[in-house]
Amino acid sequence: MEQLSDRIQSRRWGVFNHFLYGNPGSEMPTGKDLSDWNAQVENFDVERVARDLHEIGAGWYFITVMQGRKYMLAPNATFDRIAGTKPGEACAKRDLISDLYDALKKYDIDLYLYYTGDGPYKDVEIGRKFGFSEPRGHVTMDFVKNWAAVLEEYAVRYGDKVKGWWLDGMYGDFFHYTNELMEPYYRALKKGKPQALTAFNNGVFKECLKWFENEEMTCGEFNDFVYVPEKRFIDGAQAFILAPLGIAPDGSEWGRWRRPGCSVTHEYMKDYVSRVNKAGGVVTIDIYVGPDGSWDPAQKELLKGI
Repeated sequence: MEQLSDRIQSRRWGVFNHFLYGNPGSEMPTGKDLSDWNAQVENFDVERVARDLHEIGAGWYFITVMQGRKYMLAPNATFDRIAGTKPGEACAKRDLISDLYDALKKYDIDLYLYYTGDGPYKDVEIGRKFGFSEPRGHVTMDFVKNWAAVLEEYAVRYGDKVKGWWLDGMYGDFFHYTNELMEPYYRALKKGKPQALTAFNNGVFKECLKWFENEEMTCGEFNDFVYVPEKRFIDGAQAFILAPLGIAPDGSEWGRWRRPGCSVTHEYMKDYVSRVNKAGGVVTIDIYVGPDGSWDPAQKELLKGI
């Protein structure tokens, strides 16, 4: 049986893209009316993304299934049933995840997905139907079961096509997530691919930490490329680091995500990835992605030959 922790460790580094409704973080004109979610998803050029990833030598690619809103990256009947929405109203008509897999497979680039632990809370009426909306408080098992059911549909549909999942917003302090409350998500993912890597994010810390008792890799969210793990496994979880390359308009660390620009040099990034790899860890770099799948040319150039 293939050990995916060995697979990702051998591939060394990859790329992360936020692809969200309205393309937040974008400072590049599109020339098209992409005000409709389905139009935005249809406009995303998966072949272009795959070619760019191949050109820079990335081993894997992460994309957001959703974040905070009702807009999902692919159809999901379970979501529509709970939310009371019709196909295409919230969940995209195009199965962008399957299309991405097909494009990435040509270059032997692995696909990973991002999901959240707070659901479509910003769309208050739909959030209430799931059991969690603004003002966000503590999650309940009823909400978790609803939201994990949506995740399970995706996980089962994609199976071996997705190598792992990074689940954001699994906060202990803010939402009172516990091992018991995270377990339904874990079971849902394992129904799709028992060997899939999972990571449950409890926030930004000074080092890689294992949060959920069964996760196979750390979330490792940072706002810069500084931390280097001391060893490959943290309490049995693969040391995994995720941080943004972009530059925030206001100069803040938190504002670097999904932004163009380069906060470090090519030489620095190459050395940083090398040091993390030598310690046994892996690095995922968040970059800007346009609504058509285009990247910031400066970021693409920096990533070549890492």
